[in-house]
Amino acid sequence: MRIHRDLTNARWRKSSYSGNTGGECVEVADLTALVAVRDSKNPGAGRFAVAPEAWTAFLRDLK
Repeated sequence: MRIHRDLTNARWRKSSYSGNTGGECVEVADLTALVAVRDSKNPGAGRFAVAPEAWTAFLRDLK
């Protein structure tokens, strides 16, 4: 099942761990019911969204 969300007015933010060197970075936008993720170097290339619980589990597993 694919759900299209208009992310035109999403407030994207880069991780505080991202530097200013132009490396691989992702941006996230909190959409309340979902967390959207995109490539900061190519924001128009595509995005995906996951439930906040899935995003929290992903971040926990990274640590």
